[in-house]
Amino acid sequence: MNTPAPHRIGYARVSTDDQHTEGQESKLQAAGCGRIFKEKESGGRWDRPALQELRAHLRPGDVVVVTKLDRLSRNLRDLLFLLEEFEAAGVGFECIDDKVETTSPAGRLMVQMIGAFAEFERALIRSRTSDGLTRAREEGRVGGRPSKMSKEQRAAALKMLKAGTSQAEVARIFGVGRSTVCRLAEGLAEVA
Repeated sequence: MNTPAPHRIGYARVSTDDQHTEGQESKLQAAGCGRIFKEKESGGRWDRPALQELRAHLRPGDVVVVTKLDRLSRNLRDLLFLLEEFEAAGVGFECIDDKVETTSPAGRLMVQMIGAFAEFERALIRSRTSDGLTRAREEGRVGGRPSKMSKEQRAAALKMLKAGTSQAEVARIFGVGRSTVCRLAEGLAEVA
């Protein structure tokens, strides 16, 4: 009696709206994935809708396929939890680019080692970024996005808010989001 081939189910994730999953999807389709769950959410979040849908969809014998380990999770603890959950449910795991699988003891060990190195690398990046921001502040440089309103526009908007113009109206007049005007109003309230 022939046993059916396992269902290969892909998971593609990017963190921001300006990123796209098409490259991951192409690799997953080439790897034989008949269904691909995709989403735009941070890998550090546990409550990602497509991840939860994927978990509910899995059946014994399925194989979850990703292009890189950090697509499944940016956190080693969560990654290991998912891999243990897959194993307990009789579900395999494969990572295309990192050449990792969990169907053998050596594969499971490799997953744990790669996950630990990935988490270590992210910690180093966070530390270097924090050090760089601290140095920049000490040198008088301020990071972040440029203001959506010029100094003159902010002054005019504050004057309008003081005169009783609604935040929504001020936002419409200056072509900015209401949250931008709300932050201005909060600054006004702190000064008062």
